[in-house]
Amino acid sequence: MDTEFVEQADPYRRELLAHCYRMLGSVYDAEDLVQETYVRAWRSYDRFEGRSSMRTWLHRIATNACLNALESRSRRPLPIGLGAPSSDPSEALVEQKEVPWLEPLPDAMMDPAGVVAQRESIRLAVIAAMQYLPAKQRAVLILRDVLQWPAAEVGEMLDLTTASVNSALQRARAQLQQVTVDADEVTEPSEADQRELLDRFVAAFEAKDIRAMVDIFTKDAVWEMPPFTGWYEGPETIARLIDTRCPADGPGDMKLVPTMANGQHAFGLYMRDGDTYRPFNLPVLTLTRDGVSHVSAFFDRRLFRTFGLPESIPVP
Repeated sequence: MDTEFVEQADPYRRELLAHCYRMLGSVYDAEDLVQETYVRAWRSYDRFEGRSSMRTWLHRIATNACLNALESRSRRPLPIGLGAPSSDPSEALVEQKEVPWLEPLPDAMMDPAGVVAQRESIRLAVIAAMQYLPAKQRAVLILRDVLQWPAAEVGEMLDLTTASVNSALQRARAQLQQVTVDADEVTEPSEADQRELLDRFVAAFEAKDIRAMVDIFTKDAVWEMPPFTGWYEGPETIARLIDTRCPADGPGDMKLVPTMANGQHAFGLYMRDGDTYRPFNLPVLTLTRDGVSHVSAFFDRRLFRTFGLPESIPVP
């Protein structure tokens, strides 16, 4: 039975990870819940009668595991979602490690087809907005709009009437529209323009060229960096923050290694320490036709290993 279960269930592991991540906003919590899902499924596999598909059955178990977990866990915000006004870069940085911050998800941990087909539903801004939905509303939104399950099936899983599912979906969609930007506003540039913009971003940071940084960002760009609670708006403000708060002294002190997170371009940013570059933070970028509009730079250095990035890089 073990071999049969693994053969049937294992192909859905990445899909389930993305599902749990959408529910929880944490790559590490999602991994734990996927593991719990497989343990629960294995223990009850002898009672699986095949009235639904293996995929549906596993998603049922995972959704209920997430709902149970959310009863005792706080929502995971980004700094911009805390409700405070934008910060002054001349003020001291305030760090709150006790806050369970939203975390990025490596594209490499997701099903490649899912990254392409469901890219908008995995973007950081959307995951952050989902955190403000009640748990069951969140589940309804994901099951109906992302997984495309019928309302009656979702209602059966969540112990809701079909009418209640449809009502919850309308409320969830409306709330999401209030806190996320229109798709047109995050339309990325062409592939060639993306590459040029990313190259400029890397060159500006590796040289710590403050003037060049100003030209990279859109006029209303936002920079945030959990676990620090502040967020910063506008190219000049962002550049001043990096100029005065970033420990790099000048060219050669920073090195950026490209990666992908939440269907978005990201980098492992390393800081020079003698003859070695060491992990510093992991910025995730939102690109538009006018420039970089948002950067969430995560200071949880565990992410470097999770993203498969080197733990150190020798200075040439």
